[in-house]
Amino acid sequence: MGIFRRGTKDTSADNLDSTAADGQTGQEAAAADTPKPVPAKPARRGGPFDSSEVKGQEGRLDLGALWLTGLPGMELRLEVEEGTQNVVGVTAVLGESAVQLQAFAAPRSEGIWEDIRSEIAASITSQGGTCDKTSGPLGPELRAQMPSHDPNGRTVFSPVRFVGVDGPRWFLRAVLSGPAAVDDDAASTMLDVVRATVVVRGDEAMAPRELLSLKLPEQPDPAGEDALQEDASSADGPSIDDFKPFERGPEITEIH
Repeated sequence: MGIFRRGTKDTSADNLDSTAADGQTGQEAAAADTPKPVPAKPARRGGPFDSSEVKGQEGRLDLGALWLTGLPGMELRLEVEEGTQNVVGVTAVLGESAVQLQAFAAPRSEGIWEDIRSEIAASITSQGGTCDKTSGPLGPELRAQMPSHDPNGRTVFSPVRFVGVDGPRWFLRAVLSGPAAVDDDAASTMLDVVRATVVVRGDEAMAPRELLSLKLPEQPDPAGEDALQEDASSADGPSIDDFKPFERGPEITEIH
C-alpha cells in the first residue's frame, strides 16, 4: 500500500383519574401517554467500527480520526486543504476504482445520514444531475450522475455512489467513483475497505457534522516509503466538492 502525502420527547403521564373523566379508562389513558418506541438503528454488521469495538490498531494505519486497513496494490491519497494544510479526507484507490472517506461528528441520540442523503440529492439535482435513493450492503445509499464540463464546455455526467454509516456520535461518509460507482463486483472490494475502517471519535464536544481531524501517518509503510510525495488533490474523477452537501459546518473546503 503506497501512501501519498501531501427527541424522543419525554412525556409525563397525566393524572389518570382526570383523563378517565373525559371518557377514557385508566388503561386507555396510560396507553395513550406511553412514549412510542424509537426505531432501532441499523446494526453495523461487520464494520465499520468504533474504536471502542476493536483491540487497538491491529495493524491498521493511524490517520487520526480514521484507522485504515490496506489491501495489496491499494494506494492512499491524503487530501490537504491548501490554505491550512489540514488533512480533510483520504481516498483509497485500487485499480480504476476509488473510495473517499470522511468522518464527522454526530448527535448522540440519532443518526444524520438520512438527512444528509436528501441534501446531497437536492444539491446534485439542482445542478442538472440525477440521483436514485437505493439500499446497499451497508444500508441506504445514493447513486448519482454528477454533471461537469469537458474541455470543450460540453456537459458530461460521471457516476458516483454515496454510502453513509451512522455510528456512536459519528457519521462516516464513503464516496465511490470509477467502476465501483456502477458495478457491484468492483464496489465489493471498496466496500470491504469501508467495513474495515475504524472511526476514532474522541471525547471532546463537537458540533454535529463537524469534520473529525485526520493527520499524516507518522510511520509510513517502508515498502512504500520511496513513493511518498506531496499530493493535495483528490482521486481522478468527479470532485465531490463541486457541490456543497454540508453547508452548516466548517468542513466545506476547496481542494487544489
